[in-house]
Amino acid sequence: MYQTIIVEKQNGVCKLTLNRPDRLNSFNVEMHQELQNALDNIATDGETRCLLVTGAGRGFCAGQDLNDRAVSADEFAPDLGQSVEKFYNPLIRRIVNLKMPVICALNGVAAGAGASLVMACDITIAAKSASFILSFAKIGLIPDSGSSWHFARAIGLPRAKAMAMLGDKLKAEQAQQWGLIYGVEEDEVYLAEAEKLAQHLATQPTEALANIKRLLHNTFDHTLNDQLEQERLLMQHLGRSEDYREGVAAFMEKREPAFKGR
Repeated sequence: MYQTIIVEKQNGVCKLTLNRPDRLNSFNVEMHQELQNALDNIATDGETRCLLVTGAGRGFCAGQDLNDRAVSADEFAPDLGQSVEKFYNPLIRRIVNLKMPVICALNGVAAGAGASLVMACDITIAAKSASFILSFAKIGLIPDSGSSWHFARAIGLPRAKAMAMLGDKLKAEQAQQWGLIYGVEEDEVYLAEAEKLAQHLATQPTEALANIKRLLHNTFDHTLNDQLEQERLLMQHLGRSEDYREGVAAFMEKREPAFKGR
């Protein structure tokens, strides 16, 4: 069905693989359109409870495919703001707002908007050989696709500014030490570890996990009193869920819960 991505579903997990390995899985219009379609389907299929995103070949995603944007000096410059508005911003919003955990299995380089895509995910397990590059300044641009938001919050302003202005490579182990990603594994096992994590999360109370995402994202914009009120409202809502009842029953009966995601 798709030409630039691979979508595989099993046991509540959807594995979405960026599949333009000859171009380091860089974005073109076709990939954006296919990602929009796939994410719409994942959000509404009624079976997926965790999304796992990874890349085919030796890299995760090199950002924008500049062959799609190449211009000569005498040509009219493209409207990059329109590209961001039409493709990149909706992609990041879809992933951040997806009502389930999103795991990234990071292989190779994540550059430009590829790094932005990683940061939109909830938990990242990286191969030891993986790396980040905020490469925007090297072609006269600024970090987009949420990079300016996510990186500053994850690693602080001084480090985020240095990454964005210098465009130096940040290796996976350093990224973990800085708090940019959750885990680093040997290249031979990182994907298996990410898949194991995705399978676990697909068995957990999906609605609670979705609201954990929402609650933690909102904390940067809320006062303490605002956040306390959000917690109250969500506890009120989730206390009436099937999964809460099942979780309490399993605790009392000293057994593993069988959550349904409802």
